[in-house]
Amino acid sequence: MTSPITCILTDDEPFARKGIQGYVEKIDFLELRGVCEDALQLGRLLQQQTVDLLFLDIQMPHLNGIEFLQSIRQPPKVIFTTAFEQYAIRGFELDVLDYLLKPISFDRFMKAAYKAQDYFSVRQVTAPAVPYFFVKAEGKLEKIVFADILFIEGMENYGVIQLENKRIITHTTLKSLLEKLPEGAFLQTHKSYIVAASRVERIDGNVLHIGKYQVPMSRNLRDQVLSAIIK
Repeated sequence: MTSPITCILTDDEPFARKGIQGYVEKIDFLELRGVCEDALQLGRLLQQQTVDLLFLDIQMPHLNGIEFLQSIRQPPKVIFTTAFEQYAIRGFELDVLDYLLKPISFDRFMKAAYKAQDYFSVRQVTAPAVPYFFVKAEGKLEKIVFADILFIEGMENYGVIQLENKRIITHTTLKSLLEKLPEGAFLQTHKSYIVAASRVERIDGNVLHIGKYQVPMSRNLRDQVLSAIIK
């Protein structure tokens, strides 16, 4: 049995929030973790917990859904819920799972939910299949075993992979490297750093100690990192 898909819904209209919440509660593989009135409230909630999926309205005060999605690193997957069809193309450019036009029927909502279930089911099955990946470094392919990684530092378009006994420099962005790593086992602690969660030995303020190395932790990611490391 697969884990439920954890989700948060955000909409500035009370009637819309109530309707979508009712839909979510009817679907047994969705687990609602929060209901927000705007993107600012959603941002604060995501600093406190990690979820799989957002049901996100687009046209909201202060910060619209598209602006919010562009403003955060490593966002959850998103299903847009909106009354404005003109945002559809921009939404799919942001790699959202689906785009629901209001008023949303339960039948259409179910199709979006099943699409999310298919996405996360495939991810759970395929993610642990291979415990390593390859990167190009100094004109050759280097095999990187997940268990050997201490942390990764991003330097513009380069990634420095620190292993137990050596480091490897590859012409790859930090974002691309993060996508190759198993979710949960590796955490982005700073705009320029990814760490292996199990390798953290000590936390001193906003600094993570991994053996002889010190890795910074940014304030806006601190709560998320600590909740993942300290179980």
